[in-house]
Amino acid sequence: MKQYSIRRKLELAFGRAIEKATGLAGEPAGVMYASRPEFGEYQVNGVMSLARRLGAKPRDLAQRILDRLEPQPEIERLEIAGPGFINIQLADDFLAGKASSLLGSIEALIPRTDTAETIVVDYSSPNLAKEMHVGHLRGTIIGDCLVRVLERIGHHIIRQNHVGDWGTQFGMLIAYMETLRAETSTQLPTELADLEVFYRAAKDRFDRDPEFAERARASVVKLQSGDLEYIRIWKQFIEESLKHCEAVYQKLNIRLTRDDLKPESFYNEQLAGIAIRLEEQGLLTLSQGAKVVFLPEFTGKDGKPFPLMVQKSDGGYLYATSDLAAVEYRSRQLQADRVLYVVDARQSLHFQQLFTLARLAGLVDDDCNLVHVAYGTMMGKDGRPFKTRSGDTVKLIELLDEGIRRAFELVSSKNPQLDEATCRDIARTVGIGSVKYADLSKNRTSDYVFDWDAMLSFEGNTAPYLLYAYTRIKSILKKQSDSDFSSSRILITEKSEHALIVKILQLPEVLEQVAEDYYPSHLCSYLYDLAVLFMRFYEACPILKAETGTRESRLALAAITAATLKEGLGLLGLDTLERM
Repeated sequence: MKQYSIRRKLELAFGRAIEKATGLAGEPAGVMYASRPEFGEYQVNGVMSLARRLGAKPRDLAQRILDRLEPQPEIERLEIAGPGFINIQLADDFLAGKASSLLGSIEALIPRTDTAETIVVDYSSPNLAKEMHVGHLRGTIIGDCLVRVLERIGHHIIRQNHVGDWGTQFGMLIAYMETLRAETSTQLPTELADLEVFYRAAKDRFDRDPEFAERARASVVKLQSGDLEYIRIWKQFIEESLKHCEAVYQKLNIRLTRDDLKPESFYNEQLAGIAIRLEEQGLLTLSQGAKVVFLPEFTGKDGKPFPLMVQKSDGGYLYATSDLAAVEYRSRQLQADRVLYVVDARQSLHFQQLFTLARLAGLVDDDCNLVHVAYGTMMGKDGRPFKTRSGDTVKLIELLDEGIRRAFELVSSKNPQLDEATCRDIARTVGIGSVKYADLSKNRTSDYVFDWDAMLSFEGNTAPYLLYAYTRIKSILKKQSDSDFSSSRILITEKSEHALIVKILQLPEVLEQVAEDYYPSHLCSYLYDLAVLFMRFYEACPILKAETGTRESRLALAAITAATLKEGLGLLGLDTLERM
């Protein structure tokens, strides 16, 4: 039998009551969270708009709906308020029973989709010409969180790491490798120990040495034409570069492997065919020797359409061309129902043009949904994109190491009795978790300011606060390890117990929301609220000193809270700790 969330069950029940009261089927009840605790847990907000359409008085219509509402075990009290809101108070008996059913496993809390889809998620996608930098953090961890949530609720997920491994910059790098080998006897892996330094040196040589620049362009032609020696050098470079990426993924606990790689070079053989098909459909225009597509939907202030370049005047192809090939592959070969592109918001125009052209050219099935999951920029305290003091791009691996170092200092100062090895283990979890959570907890479409002090704080909506809340619950449970509360009946005798259970049971609603609109911040806010409610419960309701029966009930509620926190943090990609 399908397990619905509380909110979904209420929506269905009130939808049936609306149909009986009005004769209109499929009308949304608009069940939302109550705006204030004294109003209950949920509100039906759809009555006013429906009353306007029907020419009825909202409060009268609300009463007609209540008169036809089937009995609901979830509901303790209903109240018509204001101009026609219906407030819903949940029943203690229902909440206690649902909470008791979660003892030993919270699996019943996890919603399972009725319609499992094949969802392709394109995320991380670093440029292999350089090391991963801070600009790759958001796309990598947001994509990873969405993959975890969508997979957990039953969708078939195909990860796609569309790494940049082709094009002009690689001709430049190969030419520079060849130059170094001619000038020195240094081995390639040694030179690539610092990819960023290597890239900057190659780019500097390219910009100031016309002869070298010409050799770099010739290298591109040889690489794209399949010259075996250039392919061999290119593969060696890519291998070294991927090792740098994998070190970052391992440290971040990101679920991307070599099997998930679908680099730009994978689509190289399809690019000429894409251009030919666009030309045959009359979509290509010759502009200054290049082949471009002008879509009338996308114009500048001067009214002229923005070009989408498909093939350069020298015959080379661009990102847009490989993206078109990727869209077709994902729709036709992978048979995706949805394709999520977790990419910087600054690429919004590109993806709007890409999706429009892909559909116009028949490269994607009509029932395949293409979505740009856009995110904002990580900013420094100066309000500019996050850089080092010297103005250089910050390497992601160095940022993560800095987070671990700062967390070690914090943990050591708060726990001087812990040995160094234990402190370092804790610091890895706290440091990485703090960097990830600080990002995921922000509205993904907004820019945000990177602030070490804020993200490592034990106060507020931070990873340290949540990890500490979890360890505190675990320490309480360890003190009663000899108590058997696995078959306890949870009791509700205090308002804080009621509120905590309501929040626990809202996890499926939050996961459904994340799966629908792709904002991990919903889950972060939920976990923070859950931790705050547990602390209030802990302060208001003695656990270890409570009488028999009550003590077991409250221990069981603490155990369910810990399991819910662990589940939610895991879906964000954060590990938990038994002590801090």
